[in-house]
Amino acid sequence: MANQITRRDFGSRLSGLLAAGVAASSGSEVFAAARRKLPVAAVVTEYRNNSHADVIVGKVLEGWRQDGQAGPDLRLVSMYTDQVPKGDLSRGLAEKHRFPIVKTIEQAIRQPGGDDRIEGVLSIGEHGNYPYTKKTRQHMYPRRRFFDEIVAAMQKAGRIVPVFSDKHLGWKFSDALHMVKTARKLKIPFMAGSSLPTCWRYPSLTLERGVEIEEAMAVGYGGLEAYGFHTLETLQCMIERRKGGETGVGAVQAVSGDALVKARKAGRWSQELLEAALGSLPAKFRTKQAIGPAAEKHATAYLMEHRDGLRSSVVMANGFNNQFCFAAKLKGRKEPVAVWFRLEEGKPFGHFEHLLRAIEEMFHTGRPAYPVERTLMTTGVLDRVMHSVAEKGRRYETPELAFQYQPTEWGFANK
Repeated sequence: MANQITRRDFGSRLSGLLAAGVAASSGSEVFAAARRKLPVAAVVTEYRNNSHADVIVGKVLEGWRQDGQAGPDLRLVSMYTDQVPKGDLSRGLAEKHRFPIVKTIEQAIRQPGGDDRIEGVLSIGEHGNYPYTKKTRQHMYPRRRFFDEIVAAMQKAGRIVPVFSDKHLGWKFSDALHMVKTARKLKIPFMAGSSLPTCWRYPSLTLERGVEIEEAMAVGYGGLEAYGFHTLETLQCMIERRKGGETGVGAVQAVSGDALVKARKAGRWSQELLEAALGSLPAKFRTKQAIGPAAEKHATAYLMEHRDGLRSSVVMANGFNNQFCFAAKLKGRKEPVAVWFRLEEGKPFGHFEHLLRAIEEMFHTGRPAYPVERTLMTTGVLDRVMHSVAEKGRRYETPELAFQYQPTEWGFANK
């Protein structure tokens, strides 16, 4: 019920293709071996050590390992920074790599000409000093503002190029929907999302398209919005491959404390799947406290009711877990499948390399490596989750999430 490919397998295939005079991407596309370094623009909230700007744009500037060695076939030619914090790195890097830091987003998109005419935009609206919504404590990063100004600049220039927007599309679903509809209308190749779907998986697991999933769970940790989004993307990149693809989410609820325990006893989320997911982790990440009523008191679960009848959940296992993992019950299999989504927990945060490889693919081909609808869905679920948390577990029906999409075959980072 699963396709598996290791990095060694991919290397062997790549060697064969190189011998034939072509190279393969880590996804399904095949293109000419010699690719020019496409000029790109970056629009970021702030650029400091280990910010998302650093671990994404830094790989364009200084290589995959940010050590001056090989990197993507991209070249930064302009940057806009919305804020300049203490410890800013952008000014020093601009001097070192000889790219301009401009005063407006329009200048970042329209200023370069000739060989520096941009071919893609990295929009990174993560980190920085921005307000939170009063009721739901959602971080109001300016992702829609960035997108709208990027689009306006492209329209003035009379030229559309691919855009990547980091993490969820916006703190509210209406912003996300606006962005996706605008991209569709103007035929902008558009991607967004988390680094989790493209990171390493142990074991190396991709569910077959068309698989019948009876129940699924992703387990994460950390802030309910910022890291809850990562966990939702971990879940969604797996369950979107089920029979019929994603058909929409009909209702969302967040439960914690006694309500979390009550939901488990009612069968609304599975103790078996939680144990299977945590069981995929290396021994050093497991704790004796991992499962049981005491641990449940510190956790929060997001419960999703999908329109095709699938039940899925996210367990934010704060207090007894600090990794991302996934488990599912598949029809015809006695035991759940489970996988650890491994990150590099230190500089240069190599899992962002594989997200950037997907972005690089879109910039070169004009075709998104994976569907932006995945992130539209996770953005919408997260918005409702944060409202449910604020209203102490209110169940929200989600007619706005009644849309469908199909997955692509873009690969993840293998061993």
